[in-house]
Amino acid sequence: MAIPVIAIVGRPNVGKSTLFNRLAGSRIAVVSDIAGTTRDRVSADAKWESRRYILVDTAGIEGNSGDIFWPDMRTQVLKALEDADALVFVMDASEGLTPADRDAANLIRRYDKPVILAANKADNIEREQAAVEGYELDLGDPIPISAYHNMGISDLMIAVMDTLPSDPEPEIGDEIRIAIVGRPNVGKSALLNALTGEDRALVSGIPGTTRDPVDSRYTYVDGDTGTDMLFIDTAGLRRRGKTEQGIEKYSALRTIQSIERSHVTLIVLDATEFVTAQDLHVGGFASDSARGMVVVVNKWDLARELKLNRDDAVAQIKDRFKFLHDSPIVFTSALTGRGLDAILKAAVTTFGEWTREVPPGELTRVVIDALAAHPPPRAGYRRVRLRKVAQTRMGPPTFTFHMANPELIHFSYRRYLDNRLRDAFGFAGSPLRLRFVGGA
Repeated sequence: MAIPVIAIVGRPNVGKSTLFNRLAGSRIAVVSDIAGTTRDRVSADAKWESRRYILVDTAGIEGNSGDIFWPDMRTQVLKALEDADALVFVMDASEGLTPADRDAANLIRRYDKPVILAANKADNIEREQAAVEGYELDLGDPIPISAYHNMGISDLMIAVMDTLPSDPEPEIGDEIRIAIVGRPNVGKSALLNALTGEDRALVSGIPGTTRDPVDSRYTYVDGDTGTDMLFIDTAGLRRRGKTEQGIEKYSALRTIQSIERSHVTLIVLDATEFVTAQDLHVGGFASDSARGMVVVVNKWDLARELKLNRDDAVAQIKDRFKFLHDSPIVFTSALTGRGLDAILKAAVTTFGEWTREVPPGELTRVVIDALAAHPPPRAGYRRVRLRKVAQTRMGPPTFTFHMANPELIHFSYRRYLDNRLRDAFGFAGSPLRLRFVGGA
């Protein structure tokens, strides 16, 4: 399933942006005492404990605003309400309920989304007691917090997470879900049309034409075997500092969600502007999400004109994309159709590696041999001892090591074990997840 979206909503000047900054861990949203400071949705890819989510700050909901920007702001707010998985409704405990709070509550009730009520600025006993006014909104129990002083945030987030599904990993069904991602104007939509043989996505030379993901089903036939695929075309991602507010910012959020929905991600590069910082940023999202990855170099029909060499291109990609894990690299042209079949074959192969299941006996043997060849670190009399190892998930392949003193395992040893597992079992194009826990 897609990574959940949590939207912070409420009337102006109740501390929504302060709460956003607290949860995002950095000062992203503009904070001031002037009502209406936030005019666009501001977003962040955030994490609470081990749970990832997308956090969205919104403009204050105003019933009768004189702000000339309010019609556009309202559109942004309504879009956030429509696409959020859960809402944090913020009221100001220091001021008590206002008619604007009630109007805002009436608006969000229409969307039938889980709502957690946060009574902000409750930084003393009197204000905590005043938070009970929130019961009048009929949005559940008000949770007293102070975003500025970091009070009550844990209680708030526990309540929010309880409203979300417990497992954000994509389900593995009968079809391969493939996200086509890349920076704007690398030819993602043209590639989708060429792969599926249908003009489902709008193709234009103007960067940013695609705003929302487009799902296209296709059956790939290779010999006597047919494979059902679901292609997800996405809006292009820019680097964090280069993404505009408003609709383009939300398109970036939808791209992240599309990656989360996918099993395999096609990272599309442009042969005319090879391996930019934006490309690394896009690939980083797929790597962080632990999806299978295939690199597609589009517009390769211009290679002779640009004096590009395939071997040099492969070397540059492997040098810049450190997280690829021997991912297939396919050179193609959506314009001429060159390399399209190779993309489909690479996607099927990578999906097979991403869902590979290792026989338990072979896994144990490989790990024991690895520990014997290069023993893990020790601290005084404390040593790492393996009790058992098991593959606990496919897609991505996840291995849980039950050990004594697992805290002694550092990054370099994790990488060593990762490499030994790859040497033994493959997993080309697929990230591995290694978990080290104490006990049996």
